[in-house]
Amino acid sequence: MIEATVQLLATALALGSAYALTALGFVLIINAVGAVNFAHGDLVMAGGFVAVALSLLLPEGLPVPGLILLPAVLLTMAVGGAALAAVAYAPLRRSPPVSVFISTIAVGLILQHAISLGAGPQPRVGPSLVGDGLVDLLGAALSYQQLATIAVAAVLCLAVHTLLNRTRFGRQLRAAAQDPEMARACGIDLRITIGATFALAGALAGGAGLLLSNQYFVTPTDGAMFMLKAYVATVIGGWGRIWGAAVAALCIAVFEVLVAAAVSYLVAEMLLYLGVLALLMLRPQGLFGEAEGRRA
Repeated sequence: MIEATVQLLATALALGSAYALTALGFVLIINAVGAVNFAHGDLVMAGGFVAVALSLLLPEGLPVPGLILLPAVLLTMAVGGAALAAVAYAPLRRSPPVSVFISTIAVGLILQHAISLGAGPQPRVGPSLVGDGLVDLLGAALSYQQLATIAVAAVLCLAVHTLLNRTRFGRQLRAAAQDPEMARACGIDLRITIGATFALAGALAGGAGLLLSNQYFVTPTDGAMFMLKAYVATVIGGWGRIWGAAVAALCIAVFEVLVAAAVSYLVAEMLLYLGVLALLMLRPQGLFGEAEGRRA
């Protein structure tokens, strides 16, 4: 019983770690521009396919292929996030938020169809972070991949926290998100901060895609599911609450894995969305409260 519980928790934490990275990037964009990036899930999917493509360039037998590719995936998707800002947000920044909704949906569909044409619709498996192997913990056999996924996600979350709270540029990003007019009056270039936020969100999406692509595979149509999980985590954690969304994403994964193991995945999904509906009726500001002025 203990062994099975430890195994399930490890699986849930590994999945939740990737969900947390997805939710972090999603909320960063909401705070930066006051609008939802509906292409965010497709950026996660694209990150998985970037990892798959880059892994084909590596020699066989490398013990840590995913870790070697991680910086390249993060950089590639950061560029993709910045390009998304230039194409789908910058030309519409003075338009109503619905215009950004539509433009990001269009970009997401373009990504989905382009990858379907280039790689085909079949599921692909990404590189493992540290190769095969098992660790015994309280009688449960935990894979190196699960433990590495949790560790890598924790390092990336810590890096984001450090950037936002311990660096001058991070404080500029937060200031621009909290009060754009005051930030502009203080000499902060909002074009740079918004572009950097989209790039950071793209990098986090790429990291999540790499982490998910090995154990859960990746297909061109996965973006909608990743987007929905990020949106649900944001609703549960409190609209605009960065770390509230990350914690909520972990909780979603734990709930899904435990209920799926006890009953089925379909029941887990149904109960999750029923719970979200109940939360919206009883506490629409989310578990941790809604950040003031962030809903759009």
